[in-house]
Order: sequence, then structure tokens, then C-alpha cells
Amino acid sequence: MKKKLIIDADVGVDDAQAIMVAIASPDVEILGIICCFGNTPLENVLQNTLRVLKICNRLDIPVFRGCSGPLLANKRHASDYHGKDGLGDVPDPDAPGLELLQKRKGVPAMIKLINQNPGEVTLVAVAPLTNLAVAVQLDPDLPKKLKSLYIMGGNVNSRGNTTVCGEFNFVADPEAAYVVLDRYTCPTYIAPWEFSCRSSLPWSFCDEWLSQKTDKADFMKKITAVSMKKARSEDYEKEITEGKGFNSCDTYAMAAAIDDSFIIERDEVAVTVELEGTYTRGMMVLDYMELLNKKHKAYVMKKVDLEKMKQMFMNSLK
Repeated sequence: MKKKLIIDADVGVDDAQAIMVAIASPDVEILGIICCFGNTPLENVLQNTLRVLKICNRLDIPVFRGCSGPLLANKRHASDYHGKDGLGDVPDPDAPGLELLQKRKGVPAMIKLINQNPGEVTLVAVAPLTNLAVAVQLDPDLPKKLKSLYIMGGNVNSRGNTTVCGEFNFVADPEAAYVVLDRYTCPTYIAPWEFSCRSSLPWSFCDEWLSQKTDKADFMKKITAVSMKKARSEDYEKEITEGKGFNSCDTYAMAAAIDDSFIIERDEVAVTVELEGTYTRGMMVLDYMELLNKKHKAYVMKKVDLEKMKQMFMNSLK
């Protein structure tokens, strides 16, 4: 029986990579992709999602318009690290039109899909968590109907990539992240920022991955050209990464959702989000001392099977 996934994404380059990995997995059925603001404004996210599905010949996968801004925070988008449009600013005159979007809005669609498949849906959230927070407000019992939730976001060592202590997906909507970590009591797995940096893949593998002679590989080369150039620079590696290699943040959460054995080491701990601090707002808080008295704990990834990840990447561009 195939795993049923709903993907909540703010499609930029790493989201595109994660979606392509999921599409290439023979054991996965994608019920829908819910779009959210994040890497780039929502209109770009919608367009980017359709472009990714087109190159994969999977425009049959439903795409839904989700939230265009955070619950309470000031709206922010990621830097132009992946290009202003989130996919490397590569011209695409043949891009699919937005008329291909589903008429139903993203949050009601998420609720309906989960209710139609109770206990069977794995939700993979690789964007600001706004859509998920709104969904649980509209249907408080929604988390009980999920099989599991996989999140790319947050941080564990107070090391930010957007603010001093904050990772982008959580900083972009701290209130939403707080709500999700508080109210989604289904099995929850988190791929935090620093973990993805420590788990980066060698540039030699990246070169091999992109050298495949396929349309998908050509597409990936084009959309990653801007960010790859930045990531390979020594100054950027010193500033951001510890592994000094190719880091597709969102794909770690996706790979774990696809293959249960992907996670080798994890911490089981209650988590929340700081909402008040001048420098710490949006930072993920891990309650190892159990002072918060939270019954629900999340699984925070620490070590994964990178050989399995390499194979998923290779398959995604075939």
C-alpha cells in the first residue's frame, strides 16, 4: 500500500528537490500540494510548483493556493539566495498557467483530504507553518486523523539563518509554529536547520547527480545555478555550514517521510517556540529538563542514512 502524502511547501529550489524525490518514489502517492508564502511571494510559489510538476510529467497532482502571509507577524520572504522567484530566476516561456490550480483553497483542501483518508495521511511541511495552524483552528481534531507529521524547520543550537537565533520557516510565522508544535499531537518528526547543515552531501556527489543526461537534470542545473555558486564559495560555507557541501534542507524531512528507516538517531523531546525575545523570537525551544509538562514530544533528527538519500536524489532526476 502506497504512503499517502500531503506536501505543504513554499516552493523554492530545495522544495523542488524534495517534491521531485517524492514523485520518483514508487511507494508514494501525493494527494496534493498546498502552497504557502515563504521562499518567495505566493504567486511565485504557485507558478514554481506547477513548473516542477510539469518537468516531472505530473501535472495531475492537485495544487492548492494556501496562505499568502503569516498569522500575526510582519510578512517576510527569504532572501534572494535561490533567486527572486525562488527558482533561480530562469526564464520559462512555456510555464504552466495558474488556471491549472484547483478551485478549492489550500486549507479547506488539506482538511478535506485528511478527513477523506483518516489515519493514512503523512503531512510533510517544508514551509512556514501558517496553513497547518489555520487548519487546526478550523478543525481541532485534525491532528488525530493524521498518520504523522514531518517538519523542516526550527533549530536546536540557537543558530539562526534568518535572525540571530531563528531559522526561516519558524521566524516567518512564529505564532503558527507555536500552534503547530502545541496542537499537532500526532507522531511529529523535525529536521532542524543545523542538523541539515551537518548532514550535507559532498559536492562531488552533487556534480554526479546533476550530470545525468535527462530533462529533469537539465532543469535542476538551471534552477540551482545561482544558489550553487553561492553555496560553493568558501566565505558562505564558513558562515553557514559545518559540513561544507550540498544541503537540500527540505529533502531531509521528505526522505524521512518516505522511508521510515532513514532516521538513524533522534531525540524525543517536547518542543515549543519562543514568541517574545528581541533576538530569540521564532527560535525552537527543546525542553530536555521537562519543565513545560508537555505530554506530546517530537522526534528531532540527529543522524540519517545519507547513502539512502543519495539514491533518492539520483532517482529523482532519471
